[in-house]
Amino acid sequence: MRAVEEELKLIKRGSEELLIETELLEKLKAGRPLRIKAGFDPTAPDLHLGHTVLINKLRHFQDLGHHVMFLIGDFTGMIGDPTGKNVTRPPLSRDQIVDNARTYQEQVFRILDPEKTEICFNSVWFEPFGASGMIRLAALHTVARMLERDDFAKRYRSGQPIAVHELLYPLCQGYDSVAMKADVELGGTDQKFNLLVGRELQKHFGQAPQCILTMPLLEGLDGVNKMSKSLGNYVGISEPPGDMFGKLMSVSDELMWRYFELLSFRSTLEIEGLRQQCVSGRNPRDIKVLLAQEIVERFHGAIAATRALADFDARFRQGAMPDDIPEVSLPAATPPLTIAQVLKLSGLTASTSEALRMIDQGGVRIDGSRIDDRHLVLAVNGCFVLQVGKRKYARVRIN
Repeated sequence: MRAVEEELKLIKRGSEELLIETELLEKLKAGRPLRIKAGFDPTAPDLHLGHTVLINKLRHFQDLGHHVMFLIGDFTGMIGDPTGKNVTRPPLSRDQIVDNARTYQEQVFRILDPEKTEICFNSVWFEPFGASGMIRLAALHTVARMLERDDFAKRYRSGQPIAVHELLYPLCQGYDSVAMKADVELGGTDQKFNLLVGRELQKHFGQAPQCILTMPLLEGLDGVNKMSKSLGNYVGISEPPGDMFGKLMSVSDELMWRYFELLSFRSTLEIEGLRQQCVSGRNPRDIKVLLAQEIVERFHGAIAATRALADFDARFRQGAMPDDIPEVSLPAATPPLTIAQVLKLSGLTASTSEALRMIDQGGVRIDGSRIDDRHLVLAVNGCFVLQVGKRKYARVRIN
């Protein structure tokens, strides 16, 4: 059995905050498998790489021999998580929740070991709760404490409405930890308040309070905003291998290391060695290929990763594109430039409407991969080869 210090080092890798480290050390020293919880509301049918930051950490716990509980919030998803929102989030229908939950189960096992993963649904304990149970749960927390949450406080001060059901969300997430008897709960940095509610409720119900491990929010391809499908800066884990490979190759050289830390299963020592190779003069693009290969292989298999690399090599390393591609530098903007705006500004299309039409017709490629996302944004400081039709090319950098 590996030393507790080694376990703790792997657990903390890439994390933002561990509460409370001394408590976790005591739990680890006890020598029993810990119950590790992470919850996901199935609010969209597909997961992207931003979601996998938490799932990767669950895999670390599995590799250390702990019991992983992947919670699908089929009940809380119908409430709608208000975290980080400045408006009330519309709840989803039961049918939407069920459909999305099904795809989550299929996708999560591309990372987690299905033999070592317990899939939980919080409707199991909340649906029998009834109105009286929910009222008793609500009595365990005050409105004043709820308004300590930053997003609630901002909305309250600005006069924006806060629906009563939103105040129930942190309590429900906290009670999940009671029902699951969690030793450790994982969440994004924006979930800290909800995770702390779990600790308090566990104390009330006579359980040892869970430790909390928060993970950073992964920046999307634009290098600025949190990875999000609505912003178009995401890499979906079910995307075709070539598209996934091309998107990862479009990540800026600086952001590449962030992706290595949070998405790669390579050791910290190996990643540092790759970083030193770049310092010594190795082309960062070669290192980025290793990252893209690893991620594509994880979700599509080794054969697909090899084929995606071969396609990339054929386009960029074996002269499939012209040598005299014009270079264009564009200033970064807020909000970030969409791909249609970039195509117009770089002279590849006469207008954004033409750009959108070419995207819809499959006539636009980035680094050799065809794109179909009208809302795609390009990473700041990244360098991309854009192609429109068969003959129009530009090497574009967003400065």
